[in-house]
Amino acid sequence: MKESVLKAFWRDTYQSRSPIPFIISVQVLLFVLIHLFDLLKEVGVTSTSLYDLAVDQLSLPLSFDRFLMQPWSLVTYPFLYIGLFELLFDCLWLYWMGTTFLTYLNRRQFMFLFTSSLLIGGVLYVGLGFIPALQNSVQVSMHTTSFALGAVVASVATLVPRSEVRLFLFGNVTLKTIAIVYVALEVAFTALVNKAGGLTFLACVCWGILFIQALRKGQDMSLFWKVKQRTKLKVVHKTKVNTSSYTYKHQSDLPNQEEIDEILDKISVGGYESLTSQEKEVLFKASKSDR
Repeated sequence: MKESVLKAFWRDTYQSRSPIPFIISVQVLLFVLIHLFDLLKEVGVTSTSLYDLAVDQLSLPLSFDRFLMQPWSLVTYPFLYIGLFELLFDCLWLYWMGTTFLTYLNRRQFMFLFTSSLLIGGVLYVGLGFIPALQNSVQVSMHTTSFALGAVVASVATLVPRSEVRLFLFGNVTLKTIAIVYVALEVAFTALVNKAGGLTFLACVCWGILFIQALRKGQDMSLFWKVKQRTKLKVVHKTKVNTSSYTYKHQSDLPNQEEIDEILDKISVGGYESLTSQEKEVLFKASKSDR
């Protein structure tokens, strides 16, 4: 009985096409590891504070000179969490918004937005260290995946702004409203202790919006990751065009919910790149009509 449950959990969690469980797992494992370091000092096993050393070396410093001494922090800072509630909060938001993102778009696009926002945010954060006014912060090092999370939340709210979620005590609330409240609170609380972090978070939010706006114009910035497979994709698209079930007499015709559901089912099986140009147009018409 126990083995079947574990196998089902492994299959549903780690053998799916979603990269979100792997990201969350790394964050949780690193959180447990650094607190085990803290426990070793508390019980007297070691006199060196491995916890402080790990946090210092894995966090992204607000100093270019320090960054040159620990360039790996550009990769490690989004997976580092110190507080338990902060970890739980961000993991829940990442799972919720990331899953919503993958409902409409594919894994390649999610990973592109996630990693690019972390790189853009990390480089911008280190660069802001040259501004003296931004160095007067309580927290001068950056950790957590908030930069990427801000980009994902903003992209989802831009893609389906009128999509509603039922919240306890608040009733139905649109994703656009939730994103605005989230960004406002995150900027406010981050800027209180880290002004450079607050500005960088806003920049990543703008990056998430720009990514979706470019996608609506037919410019998928994540496609350069798939240059070698472009020929293969063209063959698939040609065969799909001949078997497409979507026909419109007028360009202004709006799709109904049944057609949208069929497109979403197709995305969940083959990803966004499996759609024909006409089906992509249908999806974007639906998102625009929400506005």
